[in-house]
Amino acid sequence: MQKRLTIFISAVFSVSMIAQPNEHKMTPNQYIDNYKDEAIKEMLMFNIPASITLAQGMLESGNGNSDLAVYANNHFGIKCHLEWNGATFNKDDDAKDECFRKYPSVLESYTDHSNFLKSRERYSPLFELKRTDYKNWAKGLKDLGYATDPKYTQRLLELINTYELFQYDQIDAMPNITASVTKTSVPPSMEPREILSFRFIKYILVKPGDSFYKIAHDTDKDLWQLYKFNDLSPDSKLIAGQKLYLQPKRNKAKEPFHIVKKGETMNSISQLHGIKLRSLYKKNLMKPGDAPVVGQQLYLRKRKK
Repeated sequence: MQKRLTIFISAVFSVSMIAQPNEHKMTPNQYIDNYKDEAIKEMLMFNIPASITLAQGMLESGNGNSDLAVYANNHFGIKCHLEWNGATFNKDDDAKDECFRKYPSVLESYTDHSNFLKSRERYSPLFELKRTDYKNWAKGLKDLGYATDPKYTQRLLELINTYELFQYDQIDAMPNITASVTKTSVPPSMEPREILSFRFIKYILVKPGDSFYKIAHDTDKDLWQLYKFNDLSPDSKLIAGQKLYLQPKRNKAKEPFHIVKKGETMNSISQLHGIKLRSLYKKNLMKPGDAPVVGQQLYLRKRKK
């Protein structure tokens, strides 16, 4: 019995050792080398200091070695929240078994971090700061509730100053990324998107496996813009081939009428004709949420009398 117990304990210990992903932990300098370009790119797109993004990534992910970073590619400790409809990863944090976002890649974690800050009104004062003002960014993140750690500002500033991350806030372009794209084969999911136009409104067609944050990243749009321009919500589902506008739709369509076909909704008709959903309801004396009837004639330019 004792021998079998010893073997069992040994086996469990061996399995737990195999399961640990951090036998060769990433150092702070290795983390910076791996992700500084991504932080700079996000800075150029969203005006968030690269030093802040890198310092937050280093601090929140333990230099990419935390279980959340290794198993969920989540480098910023962003929890699920109500609008999240992607994959999840559960772990104990402020409370037991909390829900965190899980990403297909670290790149998408960085992009979602930028969208997360940009799309929440409480962080809007930060975007009034200069991108070189990392000190007030660090203070503002703590004051505005990004973290509960009372020393959060101090920890970010220590990382920024120790590793001179502020140097990356001075960069205005990224020729090295452009060069690397031209020299290597690019997976289909990373190929430049074709921007189309309908009535001078720019749009793209949704690809298989697309998500809102990936499209926002590829098209340099904020998540709230994609939702608003397309009369969608964060829990809306994307369908391959779907038209997704990158600019506001019009208040009236080119055609005067639309005859409702089977399977059509007010939203699909709105997308088809590039007319705002609110305007479509109003022109037809309908209330938001009302469904059209097959064969119904909808007014697209003038208001129904």
